[in-house]
Amino acid sequence: MLAERFPMVCKGLRKAAWFAGSFITYCIPRGIYRRRLPRLLASMTESERQEVMRRTDYYNRMGTDARPTPSWRTVGGFRYPKGKRKFSTYFFDLYRSIRYFAPGLRFAYLPGDVTEIPGEPTIVKSRPLVQDGSDANSVLSRLNTVRHFYFPKDSRPFRSKKNMLVSRNAVYQPHRRKLLEMYFGHPMCDLGQINPDTNLQHPEWHKEYLTIPQQLEYKFVSCIEGNDVATNLKWVMASNSLAVMPRPQYETWFMEGTLIPDYHYVEIKPDYSDLIEKMQYYIDRPEEAEAIIRHAHEYVDRFRNRRIEKLTQLCVLQKYFRNTGQI
Repeated sequence: MLAERFPMVCKGLRKAAWFAGSFITYCIPRGIYRRRLPRLLASMTESERQEVMRRTDYYNRMGTDARPTPSWRTVGGFRYPKGKRKFSTYFFDLYRSIRYFAPGLRFAYLPGDVTEIPGEPTIVKSRPLVQDGSDANSVLSRLNTVRHFYFPKDSRPFRSKKNMLVSRNAVYQPHRRKLLEMYFGHPMCDLGQINPDTNLQHPEWHKEYLTIPQQLEYKFVSCIEGNDVATNLKWVMASNSLAVMPRPQYETWFMEGTLIPDYHYVEIKPDYSDLIEKMQYYIDRPEEAEAIIRHAHEYVDRFRNRRIEKLTQLCVLQKYFRNTGQI
């Protein structure tokens, strides 16, 4: 109830609590974590090990031919950049796992929205989806979680929601502009951009910010990719609304590349030409829509297990250091 009445306050408190907890754990000596690592990895059950290894091999596809260079960071030298808040959420997420390893180990790291494959094995948040296996240098890590891995509760059933698609994004990319060009003002779409139109080409596109609970009043939520993935895809798939999007071009720790169209989300064509047709199809067939929502919830549930998430992140890094000949 509080989150619905004061969503921005709750969002700010959630982020502040996350940073407070991150700074507290940052002050704990790293040696404590290094001593825990062998026991933690050995504590996995067989079923846990199978799940962790499957995901580890998905996130980390690197070979064994790369070796560290002097330009790579050391674990011991990975410290909070004083006076710089940019990418601080990335830092703390990686630090939570990297602190379990020896200070002399080296790694390459690239924060932010990464849309190209690095020239050497690099820890990243995102990578392009390719079919030829050329993404081995993009080692996915669970980064910027406070923004990307938030799963709100949604008590409103699908059938009671508005028969409309909602979208509130920062619109800079041509593919996001195209959606508004085609469907802004359509009776089945509540679209708008939250950033002002500085060129004043379409000032009418600028609309008020909608909170997550407000967007979840709609049956369909647009999950169009931005610089890399669609940030809202995770919370939409955790809700009782349908995620609507073309097939993804990028992926993160959420493993967007394993999502099945019209099973986990509603797939539309890259040119959006079948958007209204697909919406009407699921409005007329609520049972099929609810089946997709159930499958989406099952998919999201694997990311709620904090123990598996932690173990997988540790194994991804362990494989990184092993395959670069350091352990």
